[in-house]
Amino acid sequence: MTLGATALLLSGCGAAPAPSGSAGGSAGASDYLGCIVSDSGGFDDQSFNQSSYEGLKKTEKDLGIKIKQAESTTKADFEPNLNQMANAGCNLTFTVGYLLADATKKVATSDPSAHFAIIDDNSIDLPNVKPVVYDTAQAAFLAGYVAAAQTKTGKVGTFGGINIPTVTIFMDGFADGVKYYNEKKGKSVALLGWDKDTQQGVFTNTFDVVQEGTKATNNLLNDGADVIMPVAGPLGKGAGDAILAANKTGKDAKLVWVDSDGYLSAPAFKSVLLTSVMKQMGEAVETIVKDDKEGKFDPTPYIGTLENDGVGLAPFHDLDSSVSADTKSEIDTIKKDIISGKLTVASAASPKK
Repeated sequence: MTLGATALLLSGCGAAPAPSGSAGGSAGASDYLGCIVSDSGGFDDQSFNQSSYEGLKKTEKDLGIKIKQAESTTKADFEPNLNQMANAGCNLTFTVGYLLADATKKVATSDPSAHFAIIDDNSIDLPNVKPVVYDTAQAAFLAGYVAAAQTKTGKVGTFGGINIPTVTIFMDGFADGVKYYNEKKGKSVALLGWDKDTQQGVFTNTFDVVQEGTKATNNLLNDGADVIMPVAGPLGKGAGDAILAANKTGKDAKLVWVDSDGYLSAPAFKSVLLTSVMKQMGEAVETIVKDDKEGKFDPTPYIGTLENDGVGLAPFHDLDSSVSADTKSEIDTIKKDIISGKLTVASAASPKK
């Protein structure tokens, strides 16, 4: 947990910020108020809430703005927290996650002079709401290829929190990366937990109960998977715990993190972390705030791709020596081919431009 996240937890859920700033863009640095509301995962989720908040904190330092935050613990907190931000006079409010879509649309409609940016949702069509979405299938493709190259059992696995596009897009890309490895190498690495063709797989049906991540991971481990990618926010911690425990009993399993670089955001799992499929949320947050502060806000979606570094594959860190030079070279080539369009990564959940 970061110091910033710890401070947020100590401050309690959704404490109303003191009024400050004014609605709309084009404020001076000292008057500009950038705000953020988390989903129920909180700002210490070691995932996209935390990355988004850290991006806003970096923006505070880099651009000299003021910031406010409200942490949600349940869905019932979303609208009150957003209303508190509106009452504070936030110039721009980030709402983190598709779960906040309804509340964001309602508050943005009632306060058209204020600007909003919603991460991981592209369903709101309002002139004062900017969607921030990511083509994570591209980066997950790279992770699937690496996982297939690294498995010793010939089986890799994945599971999701809830069967929604922002989850299945990771699973689709991962599946295609495994398939591409098999085609290129004449192998038959099996993917457990997801069938791209049927869009059916293993889901915990929660993003909140960490133990469900442990259960899902143990099931995949018991079925023979030795590289596992959880796509379930905080439940990644449960997956990491399961892998650490399994390795103490003689297994040699590895973890693939999502959203942030897990080596930095979830350091307890450094020893088993192969890589991470990253959404570079901090960069998007700072770019959007900078544009808004300069009076250049627009509702055109921000789409993170490999080409604009909005998504990416994290370094292998402590496990770097276990990944062959050939695999690293192949990953570099695949990335270039995706960016150039030579290789197409397609998911039904990929954001539309």
